[in-house]
Formats: sequence, structure tokens, C-alpha cells
Amino acid sequence: MSAPLSNFPGGLKLPGHKKRSTQQPIRKTPLSKQLVLPLQQHIGAAAVPIVEVGDNVLKGQRIARAEGHVSVCLHAPTSGVVSAIGEHAIPHPSGLSAPCITIETDGEDRWIEREQIADFRQHSAHELRQIIRDAGIVGLGGAGFPSFIKLNPGVHHTVETLLINGAECEPYITCDDMLMRERADGILDGVEIMLFALRASRCILAIEDN
Repeated sequence: MSAPLSNFPGGLKLPGHKKRSTQQPIRKTPLSKQLVLPLQQHIGAAAVPIVEVGDNVLKGQRIARAEGHVSVCLHAPTSGVVSAIGEHAIPHPSGLSAPCITIETDGEDRWIEREQIADFRQHSAHELRQIIRDAGIVGLGGAGFPSFIKLNPGVHHTVETLLINGAECEPYITCDDMLMRERADGILDGVEIMLFALRASRCILAIEDN
């Protein structure tokens, strides 16, 4: 017969330490001289490069196309020159390398000419999902699941309630907390688009009780 490991129900109740990272506003990190961009930043098939070594790229420019159904495009985070395309060490517990695009930044952070959508309600749900896929938007969970797939429940399913996960149960972590404080308008804009694409009738934003 196995004995219980402890005499209390549930898991550990750890101090949150949330205030340590909520007393200062969000700051931008300095621009690195070199950026290494893994081609597989999500579950599914890795993106395929559409640039070559030596190409000049601008911030927001597509540098790799989606490959297969579960895949999204990859874009340059800033302006610079593509210095390498190939295997490079990535931040992963395995310590292995993966295909990457390396950009030597020019410090100018120059954008491509962007085409904004005047009214998302003038587009179909399918068109919005394609726009989201082309934008390279993925979830920030462990798998990094492409967001356009999450917004496609299929013709035989109806979504009544959209749940926005703002809960951060680990100690110290307050990324979602600070984004909701300082980027509330942007979050609500995204909620409106998702409600429209899913034909959902209501939305719940879930947060921790602390």
C-alpha cells in the first residue's frame, strides 16, 4: 500500500512576489547588434526562408513563408542585413541547434510600408484568419500554437464564450498583468476581432485573484 507524500490537499501555496515586477512601467530592451531567428517558433512545420544571405531587410518584412497547414510566416523584427541562414544554437532545454535566419541590425529600425485594415468587419472570418497567419501570430504557451487555427472551430462547432487567459500562477511572473494595465486598448481591439471571427456572443477575461 502506498502512503501519501503529504498531509495537505492540493499543491504548494507559494508567495507570489508579484509586486517586484509591477512597480515599474514596461520598458523596451536595447536593440541587439545581431538577431538569431529560429524558423520554427511554433508547433507544426518550420517556416521556409524567402530571403538570401546579403539581403537588406526592413522591420516587419516577411523573411520566411508558412509551410504546411500548421505553420505561420516569419518577419524581420528590425532593419538590417541577412548575415546567415542555417543551423544555430537555440534557447531550448535540449541544447540542440535548429535552422535560423541571422540578421545584423543597422540600428535604424526602419519599417516596411504597411497596409492597415480600415475595418475588420468588412472581411470574412477566413480572410481574417489568413491575415493573422500571414502576420505570424502564435500563442505564447508551451507549444506556441498558431493563432489562426485556434480561430477556426469548424463548421460543426459553435463558440459561445471566448476565454482570454490572463492568469499567471507562477511566482514573480507578471507579463500578462502589465500588458493588461498598459496595453488594455490593444487587448480589447484583439478581443473584438476574435469575437467577430468566432461569431462568439461574449468574452471572459480570466485573471488571478491576487
